[in-house]
Amino acid sequence: MSNFELSGSQSYVSEEPIIPLNSPTGEFLVKFWGVRGLIPTPSSNTHRYGGNTACIEIDVAGKHLIFDGGTGLRSLGKTWQQIQEPLEAHLFFTNCQSNHIQGFPFFAPAFVAENSFHIYGTAASNGASIKQCLCDQMLQPNFPYPLHVMQSDLQFYNLTPGSKVKLDDVTITTELINQTQRSVGYRITGEKYSVAYVTDLHKKIDAGERERILQMIKDADLLIANATYTPPGAYNHESADVHWQTAVDLANSADVQRLVISQHHPDDTDDFLDQVQLEIQSVFPKALLACEGLVLSVG
Repeated sequence: MSNFELSGSQSYVSEEPIIPLNSPTGEFLVKFWGVRGLIPTPSSNTHRYGGNTACIEIDVAGKHLIFDGGTGLRSLGKTWQQIQEPLEAHLFFTNCQSNHIQGFPFFAPAFVAENSFHIYGTAASNGASIKQCLCDQMLQPNFPYPLHVMQSDLQFYNLTPGSKVKLDDVTITTELINQTQRSVGYRITGEKYSVAYVTDLHKKIDAGERERILQMIKDADLLIANATYTPPGAYNHESADVHWQTAVDLANSADVQRLVISQHHPDDTDDFLDQVQLEIQSVFPKALLACEGLVLSVG
């Protein structure tokens, strides 16, 4: 069984870099830069967990990996601007919905010529590639500068669900998680440890979807998943069921060592999320809710 170390307080939103880009210890590190779903929600009621949309950073075996490019990607980029040497990183997108890609135009390191970024994603529900989706959101009148203004070396890769990406000693496995949204999940394996990133779960998973997900997350040291949302227009979100049971059921069935729930609903206040965490921990003790600035060491 792997051990986990928490850097900083779970209810603290970090404004300073916590993960060094080149970890001298070679640790398998996971940092959360954006933990909100749907839209950014900056307010006095969300400052402890954070209001930026989805973005996590993983440092493993000398590789710098980013998963999803919500508004949290801007915060990550500001930290990386302090690094003097050229940067190389790999960005993996789960889907092309706005809350997963809206931070990319504000990712400052992508405008620096010496940097290099490898960008991965599957085709959207309309068939658009990840490159086309990122380009489209940066066209007038949506954004003042087109993608080609970014001076870094951008290389795009079209993934097929079920394929693998091999980066030296790190393997990234993909699987289709949500057919309607064409969302993929990722399993990141480095040496003896693995992290699964599956953040588009929905309540009514059919047998085929469930089996694919279980195979991908089986025995993972850490599963990062979402609590599925009630339909838009619910009168009072706080009285509704956020269906975190789906993630807990999958974690138990796949013998996952630890579970982190992320991509919180925009209406979820800090106090409400505190209560949700207590409820989840009552049935899955090694679970916690993600907050911005949370760092986990895997292994």
